[in-house]
Formats: sequence, C-alpha cells, structure tokens
Amino acid sequence: MSQSLLIITGHSQGIGRAVLDYYLAQENFQILAISRTKIEVESPNLKQFCIDLSELDVLENHLINIFPEGDFKKIILLNNAGWIGDIKPIGKLGPKELRVQINVNLLGPMYLTNAFINQYKNSSAEKIVCNISSGAASKPVSGWAGYCSTKAALSMFTMVAAKENESDKFHFFSLAPGIVDTGMQDEIRASNDSDFPELKKFKEFKEEGKLSSPQEVAKKIAYLFDRPALFKEVIQDVRKF
Repeated sequence: MSQSLLIITGHSQGIGRAVLDYYLAQENFQILAISRTKIEVESPNLKQFCIDLSELDVLENHLINIFPEGDFKKIILLNNAGWIGDIKPIGKLGPKELRVQINVNLLGPMYLTNAFINQYKNSSAEKIVCNISSGAASKPVSGWAGYCSTKAALSMFTMVAAKENESDKFHFFSLAPGIVDTGMQDEIRASNDSDFPELKKFKEFKEEGKLSSPQEVAKKIAYLFDRPALFKEVIQDVRKF
C-alpha cells in the first residue's frame, strides 16, 4: 500500500498544471489526469484522458475507465477544471455558453464525484474529494452570474457529499484558491467594463503584483491533502492556511 492515487481535471494549465508538476515529483503517486488537451509530459506515473467536460455523454462513457482498482494508501479526486464563462450581465448571456459552463463547472464534477464515491466507498484507503471553488460562490459579482451560480451549487453538492459520508476515511473540501495568475485572469482582464464593473480592480491586481502564483497555490493544496484531518470544515480558502 505504498502507492497513492491522484485524479485531477484541468491539468494542462494554471493551477491544475502546477498541482500535476508537484505530484509528478512525488514518486509514490499514480496520477490520472483529465483535460481537453494532452500535454507533452512523459512519466510512468501519469495517464492522461483527453475529455472535454462539457461533453457529458463522452465523460459518462469514460467513467468506467477513469477510476482504477488497487490497494492504494490514499485516493484523491481534485475537480479543478473550470470556466469563467461569458462575462456579461444577465439578459446578454448566451444559452449555449451557459450550458457549457454548467457542464464544466458543475455537472462534470458531480459526475466524477458520484463515480468516485461509488468506486471507492468500501476502500480502506484515506479518500479526499476536493472541488475547486471561488470566493464568488458566496459573493454575487456583476457579470459573473454563471460562474457564481455554478461554484455556489458545487459547494453545496460538496457539503451534501460530506454529510452523507461522515467517516474518518472520507474528506470533502470546497476550496477557494484565491486570486491566481492564470489564463482565467487573462480572460477577466480582457472583458468589457460595461459588462464587468469590477474590471479596473482586477487589472490593478495584476499591475500591483497581488496575484498568487499557481505554484504557491499548488503547495497549499498539497498541504491540505497531506493533513486533511486538520481541516474540519468543508468550505476552505487557501488564504487562511
């Protein structure tokens, strides 16, 4: 039981790539990584699945292959993939874009969490489900209706999963990573100030060096995964530990 297993979505860039790099350096981890894009990394400990989480039928068909059997010491599911979506006020949102956002931010993680629990509920391994959330899950932000709503719903889903699986072998977290220097921040800064009233503030975060690096956040996530019993609440924020 020396090997542990990490299943991660959205590993091709940003926080996901930083977490992947961190755990690739840990020889005792097998990693299953899910993203739309396969990255050019060769490692005997890494298996990649090219799956677009917005295509739920494709994801459902792959679920049987994603969660391997094995005598693992620790099993982690990190639902990291997410999309800021259309940064526009309600009334100007596109139905197709909303559907994609709900699939990627909410239904994809729900599918994976459901399958994870079903596969490993009787395993003696320590099990962690961590869904990447946002401060926007509890704070309405003009122009972010889809993002706020999907992150809030995912947080509630995570809390229900924790309530249903009260065990010292199961840990569930809805984790806000703070404001991180990723491609999502690029998308936010490229938005229109008439659609996003807080645009100036987000540009200043970058200009004033107030963004965390993905590597800093990855280390915080690893700290959480190494010591899950220290974190009693489902809702967590990397800026508080």
